[in-house]
Amino acid sequence: MRWWSLANFLSNAGTWMQLTVQNLLVLQITGSAAATGLSISVQAAPALLVSLLGGAAVDRWPRKVTAAVSQALLGGVAFVTAVLVALDRLDLTALMVLAAVTGLVATVDGPACALLGNDLVRKEDVPSAIGVGSLVHSAGRLAGAGLAGVTVAFLGTAAAYTANGLSFLFVASVIPFLRPVREVPQGAGTATAAVPAQRGAEPKAGSSDMTVRQGLAFFARRPRLVALAGITGISAVFGRNYGLTLAVLVTGPLAGGAGAFGTVSTVLAVGGILGAVVGARLRRPSVRLVGLLAAGGALLQVVAGFSPSLTVLLVLVLPMAVLESVSDTAGTTVLQTDPPAHLRGRVLGVWGSISTVWGLGGPPVLGLLMELAGARGALATGGLVVAGAIGAGFALRGRRTTPPEALDVEEHGVRDLAPDAAVVATHDAVKRPGLSTAA
Repeated sequence: MRWWSLANFLSNAGTWMQLTVQNLLVLQITGSAAATGLSISVQAAPALLVSLLGGAAVDRWPRKVTAAVSQALLGGVAFVTAVLVALDRLDLTALMVLAAVTGLVATVDGPACALLGNDLVRKEDVPSAIGVGSLVHSAGRLAGAGLAGVTVAFLGTAAAYTANGLSFLFVASVIPFLRPVREVPQGAGTATAAVPAQRGAEPKAGSSDMTVRQGLAFFARRPRLVALAGITGISAVFGRNYGLTLAVLVTGPLAGGAGAFGTVSTVLAVGGILGAVVGARLRRPSVRLVGLLAAGGALLQVVAGFSPSLTVLLVLVLPMAVLESVSDTAGTTVLQTDPPAHLRGRVLGVWGSISTVWGLGGPPVLGLLMELAGARGALATGGLVVAGAIGAGFALRGRRTTPPEALDVEEHGVRDLAPDAAVVATHDAVKRPGLSTAA
């Protein structure tokens, strides 16, 4: 687990180093802001269209081999990009092809790496492992952003891509040496011996129904996962695009500059690290907890929208980031441990597809809202929408007359009946924008 965390830290640092200079490079090559947005959309398109197939592949193939190969392929894409940048041969066509290839590989790499930690920790350590993953991501983001300026200044833009390629190869070289602490079912993305099926468990991966349809059906029949998708989706669209809403608030009504927004971004990152530490102490997080944390962050967002000064905004941003990080950690724990082991890749594939929808739809919705209501109005309205929707969901659930026995089965049945495994989380089911992604 220590080696896996170190590898992911280096990979995240390399990726964020690259992403820090990525958009400037695209603008330099094309001179078009629209091309920058197009490159992001081209990379996201595979996640929207083929994530379900990628998740099914992860359930079928040995997970360590799958993750190692996908990491090596992503490293190869980063090296090719570095060479083209160094030779000044990276044009718009090559850029789009590389973006599409990266997005396609990421549909397999995302769930494979997210679930590879299954075998590295005990069942009771799942939340801690996911918290460590979130902490590693936040620390890697800070380190990568800080190193980007130094790397470009002394070594050039191609060096950022080279560093990212090396970080992918380091992850791929570590994977063969990872040793599981226990066995998991054969066919659930590993090559270990099978654990006998327990009564009432879902059909194992060796059945004839090892298909995408099975993952879709499981997701649709699980109220907990549907509710989690609703909470996460509405929060992503109206409540967590702080890079857009807070940038407009700081540079507009609060009359700050790029330096002021940099300070806000740093506080957001620090809050993410603190939230990851808190989230690592959760033992059995629930969808209700995810909703309460998301609603709390949304209410703080409403207050932040009316901040009279940068100082007040900074005071509010820190707890907002902490609540968001803890909520993300809790939600990731539910998502990656609720399905039985042989279905987790396909469930993550479903999640990758639907999360891409709100990932692409959120910024335009918020942009339109800011046009209509301004930065303050968008923050306040968005926060109220998130908190109101979650509150309405809780109220509707409270009116249900579910017998205690049925509720117990609904909340815990599949997880208790099917073999479980611990999971290490990556940043998000949605791959990061740009030409390469983190492990």
